Amino acid sequence: MLDYRGFGKSTGRRTQKAIHNDLQLVYDKIKERVLERYIILYGRSLGSGFATKLASLNHPRMLILDAPYYSLTKVTARYMPFMPLSLLMKYPLPTYKWIKYVKCPIHILHGTRDKLIPFKSSIKLSQLNPKNTRLYAVIGGGHKNLNQFESYHKMLSEIIHSTKVKIDLEGSSFKVVHGKKASNNV
Repeated sequence: MLDYRGFGKSTGRRTQKAIHNDLQLVYDKIKERVLERYIILYGRSLGSGFATKLASLNHPRMLILDAPYYSLTKVTARYMPFMPLSLLMKYPLPTYKWIKYVKCPIHILHGTRDKLIPFKSSIKLSQLNPKNTRLYAVIGGGHKNLNQFESYHKMLSEIIHSTKVKIDLEGSSFKVVHGKKASNNV
């Protein structure tokens, strides 16, 4: 865990590029001691954009996003439509752009009653890289209280202890199209 520049115990001037460089430096230091297949990136809320960018440039075991936003510009516009976004948004953090390039499994956890970043944000994100993404809904969860839900902890445990399983879809209904009239050419 690390604090962004200017937060907690970290000093320095915040810029999007500087934060990305800091995160990559930490990631590289971890890679010196641990194989990437053991690295799990976890991004919560504002940190979800940075974690997604980092995952798109590296090869971690998995990416876990907790209450992620689709686009920080859109979230901010919801709450401050009267403010000029160019001044407000020094860091656009377009999670929706970066998630397309993530190659590892992506696990998205989001509360269904999140008033800050709506659940539909995670639905939209999960559709951008569907082969690698699984969405977990914490029923009744808000933005700041997911840790108070037993289901959240069960989901995290399932995610962290999961192993990739190859599923054979041969003989399944995977390719069956419902609703079309059957052909008489049997």
